[in-house]
Amino acid sequence: MDLKDAQIGHDYKVLDISLPINLERRLEALGMTKETTITVQNRKGKGILIIKLRGTRFALGLNITENIKVEEVI
Repeated sequence: MDLKDAQIGHDYKVLDISLPINLERRLEALGMTKETTITVQNRKGKGILIIKLRGTRFALGLNITENIKVEEVI
């Protein structure tokens, strides 16, 4: 599933990031790599998410969340 479809309060594992290389490298520098667990904390409109990643909150826009594949951690 795409990260844009994630539900508030659920944990997800990042499977793939398909973004331009400079943006992908920036997310990796912030700690978002494959197999990283993230928590969706809030939704702000269509596809805009507030996530918690390694103890830090980030806001990600639709252009980013629609290009990150995740699976729910049970």
